[in-house]
Order: sequence, then structure tokens, then C-alpha cells
Amino acid sequence: MPLQVVNTAQLSCSMGMAPSSLVVLPVNRVMSGNQPAANIMDHKPMVNILPFGMCRSLANPTVASATAAAMGTLTPMPCIPNTPAPWTPGATTVLLGNMPSLDNTCKLTCMWAGMISVTNPGQTTHIIP
Repeated sequence: MPLQVVNTAQLSCSMGMAPSSLVVLPVNRVMSGNQPAANIMDHKPMVNILPFGMCRSLANPTVASATAAAMGTLTPMPCIPNTPAPWTPGATTVLLGNMPSLDNTCKLTCMWAGMISVTNPGQTTHIIP
């Protein structure tokens, strides 16, 4: 069974070079494991999704321009996530703020071709059916 994702959950991006943390603001007023619980709308770059160190995706314009300047040698650049769409699929059986809850099986797509996933949900006691 999937676990509820909360503030301080650990994330990884397929195009990032370092792990990141999820920041969940307490706007939904639901706590899980003494942390604010997340829903699928907690996807805003630099608010909820923090950088993943360096980005190595050529779809990222800064990486593409640095790689071109280095005559085709892949040159990673700082990661600035670009996540305009919500997490998918979400746990529709549990609503937080009228939106599906975020569980540890959900994925988030970055516009720079990265796939963001939850590596540690931030708590281990609350399961989402």
C-alpha cells in the first residue's frame, strides 16, 4: 500500500544530479506524521519542488547553450525545475483541499525531460488505501 507524502519528503529527478526535498505549506491543515500532508497540487517550482543540484538534460535551455559553447560536450548547469502540471496519478480515495492526496507512487514531469519521483515519503505510519 502506498504511503502518504509529507513535508520534507525526499525526491529524485532522472535528469538531476542530487536529491531534493518536497516543501509542503500547511494550507490544507492536514498533518501526517507530524508534518503537513501533500496533495497533487504541491508541484510549484522553487516553492514545493527545490532544485536537484545540476541538470544534465539537453531540453533545458541553459544546459543546451552551455553544451553548445563547449563544442558538444555535455555541460550540466544548475537545476531550476519546470513543473507546470500536477503530480500524477494521485490518490483519489483521500482528498486534501478537494484534491487527491500525494502518495509515494506518484510521478511529476519536468518540462526539461526529467521524471521526478518520491524516494522517501517523509513518514512511514500513514498508508493511503
